[in-house]
Amino acid sequence: MEHEKLSIKQDGMEEKRPKDVFSPEAGRELGLYIHIPFCVKKCDYCDFLSAPATEVMKKKYMQALRSEICSYKGKMTEYTVPTIFIGGGTPSAIPASDIKELMEEIRDAFQVDHDRLEATIEVNPGTVTKEKLLAYKKAGINRLSFGLQSVDNRELKMLGRIHTYEEFQDNYALARETGFRNINVDLMSSLPGQTVETWEKSLRMVIALKPEHISAYSLIIEEGTPFYERYGEGALHQRELPEEETDRLLYHRTKELLKENGYHRYEISNYAKDGYECRHNNSYWIGTQYLGLGLGASSLLAGARFHNRKDIEEYIRLCSEDNKTDRFPVNLREDYQILSLQERMEEFMFLGLRMIRGISMEEFKRRFHQSIQEVYREEIEQLVQKQLLKTDGDRLALTDYGIDISNYVLSFFLWKE
Repeated sequence: MEHEKLSIKQDGMEEKRPKDVFSPEAGRELGLYIHIPFCVKKCDYCDFLSAPATEVMKKKYMQALRSEICSYKGKMTEYTVPTIFIGGGTPSAIPASDIKELMEEIRDAFQVDHDRLEATIEVNPGTVTKEKLLAYKKAGINRLSFGLQSVDNRELKMLGRIHTYEEFQDNYALARETGFRNINVDLMSSLPGQTVETWEKSLRMVIALKPEHISAYSLIIEEGTPFYERYGEGALHQRELPEEETDRLLYHRTKELLKENGYHRYEISNYAKDGYECRHNNSYWIGTQYLGLGLGASSLLAGARFHNRKDIEEYIRLCSEDNKTDRFPVNLREDYQILSLQERMEEFMFLGLRMIRGISMEEFKRRFHQSIQEVYREEIEQLVQKQLLKTDGDRLALTDYGIDISNYVLSFFLWKE
């Protein structure tokens, strides 16, 4: 999925909340993420907070979500909102009228920067119609993110997807016909039985459609999913997954083919035509503040991380019963953690280094009032010596080899007790 989950350590609930929870700490821009937790069918590899639901539940949830959005009116006046990302789940599985109402509520509650706005909605083939797309455009959405994953119908069925490649082609053509000029397509590699040849076919077929952006991720086998039972550690069919050498070839072929066709790699898993980087996702890597709205949505606001409650019945109840009290929407939040200086430095490093251009050493000093060498000299020297990091003037970035084993490299910047 284009909208990645962030694996950030969060401790228990912090009872003492800062008085300036609605005041900007690191700038005047705020990205908004809106979570729609519904899908037609949960995919076999997915561990996101999403599931099928009844129409009654969907209606109750959307009403609760609108209440949460409304609760911020007058509280965020110091921020402007340049990016909105509606993710899930499958946002395109709910009526377009719900999306229209959400966008209206957002404009009423927040200072939206209409001149610079990037407003994305995730859509899945098989849930898109011309009427929905026209309604999205009218609502102010100007970017689509298609969850394709594969051009091979056999692979799609194995993943538990509800659509065929042909349905994606029809939906993609509708998107162009209705005037969308900024489209992302998600593709997934390292699937069971996948070869370099079949992956390259997927890439070439998507490239031929000329989307502005391609997100190319490797399959991750998550515990608690049907895929873990089938292919996880010790499972009978684990051998069907590509070997490490094949996985590495897939990775490098992705970069080569996309570069040849005008897509520059700007983040470990993301490629774009010039001028079409996803600004919302970039904000996560560079530390811009963002607010998550909806079930389980994560936020980084005023020096703190937190996420909304993950039980849908509780979320709906709180939004219905408490939305006129002073504690709403604060009472929706869990795992409230004020980040220490050390934690903020860690995040600057291991999130910023996901960007191909890396991080600015001057920016590190500006934010934390000490040089990067004072804090991470030993780690940087060791990684440069191993040819996993490189310096270029003010920039510190992963090498090609460092990108290949990025989890290992980034672990050097996590605090070790």
